[in-house]
This record gives sequence, structure tokens and C-alpha cells, in this order.
Amino acid sequence: MTGKAPLVVVGDALLDRDLTGHADRLAPDAPVPVVADCDERLRPGGAALAAYLAARDGRDVTLITGLDDGPAARELRRLLEPWLRLVPLPMTGELPEKTRVLARGRPVVRLDRGGGRAREATAEARAALASASAVLVSDYGRGTADALRDELRRRPPAVWDPHPRGGPPAPGTRLVTPARAEAHGFAAALAAERGDAEDRAAPGGPGNELRSVAHEACALVRHWRVAAVTVTLGARGALLSYGEHPLLVPVTAAHQGDPCGAGDRFAATAAGLLADGALVGEAVEGAVTAATAFVGAGGAGGLLGTAPAGDTRPPGDDPAALVARVRAGGGTVVAAGGCFDLLHAGHVGLLQAARRIGDCLVVCVNSDASVRRRKGEGRPVNPLADRIRVLRALACVDAVAVFDEDTPERLLAELRPDVWVKGGDYAGADLPEASLLEEWGGQAVLLPYLDGHSSTALLARAAEGAR
Repeated sequence: MTGKAPLVVVGDALLDRDLTGHADRLAPDAPVPVVADCDERLRPGGAALAAYLAARDGRDVTLITGLDDGPAARELRRLLEPWLRLVPLPMTGELPEKTRVLARGRPVVRLDRGGGRAREATAEARAALASASAVLVSDYGRGTADALRDELRRRPPAVWDPHPRGGPPAPGTRLVTPARAEAHGFAAALAAERGDAEDRAAPGGPGNELRSVAHEACALVRHWRVAAVTVTLGARGALLSYGEHPLLVPVTAAHQGDPCGAGDRFAATAAGLLADGALVGEAVEGAVTAATAFVGAGGAGGLLGTAPAGDTRPPGDDPAALVARVRAGGGTVVAAGGCFDLLHAGHVGLLQAARRIGDCLVVCVNSDASVRRRKGEGRPVNPLADRIRVLRALACVDAVAVFDEDTPERLLAELRPDVWVKGGDYAGADLPEASLLEEWGGQAVLLPYLDGHSSTALLARAAEGAR
């Protein structure tokens, strides 16, 4: 085992399907795009996605959800059973399915079918909840949380991810995680129920959204009688309220990737961290970081539903998932590499130029041991975790991958980028990766480099200044 605390997820599962192709023309009989050469990818959705992500983090997960015996449910079982324990509840109707049609990675239309609902609790489900050390409720309004509401009231969950069609969270829940629109809807309904004109006015107006969010979150903490509410704000991060002064947790990097599934990634991470003993504020900070990386790696559309057993890297941190998504959409994958010990203007200019070449940029960075072998004792000055965080903070960097060897050939052979970039201070003879790229039709290129900038030179000047 990994030492991470186990987690029980209670909620409504979906089967998600992405049909990804390219659209170069409109249909002759209607002004709609023709999406051609579609690849199909199935993945868990709803509460099943949250449970799957927690399991992919290396956590022991039990999922309690409604399941029927239809083809969608059988497919979902196939995806989930290698990763977690399933406790099915009987359903009325068929498992809900959500199908997105995407052209070059952008959604064109979504198709929903299946209106099944969990019918009742079972003895197995009650026993799983009774023995749970931590519970995440992922309520998509399809009956699972309602069937177990009495048990959830007796043992309040660590995290409750609500849905407008679902019921209120159980009193005593440590953290409730609505999205911005959901929080506004819940607060508006509460204000209408109370006839509170001041609450309905949502103070601050459109010019001060954060004040409105803080006001609504505070009202929900009191009304729901929960410990805390965090409102996820997309690219702005999340606002955490305990009922008084809020804490705003900004994103660690801005990404324009597919946000599908980011809320499930947020809730699963927060619940896992709380299960491991983190404070609520620490759990929200970790969840913002994980959800940001998840979006940058392609969101739910970047998941590899058939990842090999034992691969417990979070999908949001997996460059391979990003590469697969971009490649499936017909995009160009660019990679660049280096130690990036002291990130300077030369590095930034190179990476910005590299990103403009294609549709995503994966930075291949040397591990600490690799840097020491290349640069000598005393290097790196900044450890790997700090170098990764700084690189991810750059808007031009979509993902970071680490290699432990002296050169990145093995990593490049796994990622198979279309373009490999090095700075112009390298001579052609210093690019052993060039012949490797040719094996799959890729190209190694040099880019102009800002002269006079290097980590070694910066360290030397700093040492001279100290003397």
C-alpha cells in the first residue's frame, strides 16, 4: 500500500464518451460542421470519475453508486474494476451516458441519454459507510446520496460535491465544493425561500464578483451547517469560507485546456488530502493545484482509460495524457529540455518561442541526480520540485516531464514529439536527439538564444558579488 488513507466515494456514476475528429467543412443539408475520422474514447464520469482519479492517485477507493445490468454499466464496470472496489445500488432505468463530439479538441455538441436513478440502499453499502475513515459525496442528483442520507447524517462526509438537482449536504460536512454558478443558484434559492431581498441583491454587483461569492459562501456555510464551503472559480482559483473572512486560493498556472472533469479532480484531491490529515485550507490549496494541472493536461478528455496497472500518477500530471489528447485532435506536439536550475530570460524566451511552434509544449527537465552528474557537486541550486513549480507557472508550458538519465532519449521515445527544440547555443553535433526524432518523422530544431544568459554565469556573478 502507498500509506495514503482509504476513501469511500458515494454518488452517481455516468459513462462518458468522447468522439474526437476534425471538422473542415459544413454539411450540405444544414449549416452544421461535419466531424470526420472520429476516434472514440470511453471513461468514467460523474462520481465514477472522482473515484477513478482518487484511485489513480494510489489510494484504496470504494465507490458506492447506482448500476444496472445494461451495456453502459457493463462498460463502466470494465473501466473501474481494475482500480477500485464497486458497491452497486439497484437502479430504476439505465445508467446515464454523456457523449461529447469534439473537433480538434473543441466540443461541438453533447448528447445525453439514460435517466436511471439509484433506488435504495443495501446492507453492503451501509457496511462500507460504517467502516469508512473518510467519505466523499459526489452528488449528481440521481438518487445515490438520497438513498444513504440517514447514514451520511450520522457520519458526516469529508467533502460533499453538490449538484443543483441533488439535495443539500449533510450537516457537519467538513467541506462543500460548489462551482461558481452552483453556489450562486443555491444562495439565490435560499434568499428566495427566506424572502431576503438583501441576499437576492448579491452585494457588490458585477463589478465586484469576489464580494458576491464571499457573501454567498458565508450564507451557505450557515444555512447548510457545514464547517466550510469553497467555491471553485475556474481560472481564478477557489474561494474558501468558514463563515467569516474568506481565503482566496489562486491557480498556480493559467491553462486554456478542456475543463471537463476539473470539479471532480478538485473534489477527489481535497477529500484525499483531508483523509490523510490535512487541514481544510491545505486541502483546498492542493485541490486547486491538482485541478489546474488536470485542465492543462487536457481535462477528462486527456485521461488514458486503459493505463497500465500500477501506474498511479495523477492524470492531471501526466504529460502522456496531454500528448495523446493533442495528437488525437491533429495538433503538433513540441518538446524542449534542460536543467532549468535558475530560470532566466534566455530560458523564458526559448520556451515562449517553442510553444508558438505547435499546439502544446512539454518541458523535459533533468532530475537532481542528472543535474549533479552534468554540472558537478553543489548543483542544482534549486531542487526538482521547485524547478517544476517554476516551469509550470509559465503560461507557455503545458506539462513537465522528468528524466533521470544524462540525456532525454528514453523520455522522448515515450512521448514521440513532433518537434524537439534546443537553444541556438548548441551546435548541430551536440544534438544526439536529432536522429532519434527522425525515427518517427519528428524534427529537431534550434531556436535563437538570448546571448549572455546562463544559469552558470548567473551563479558566478552572484558569487562574485558576495565576495
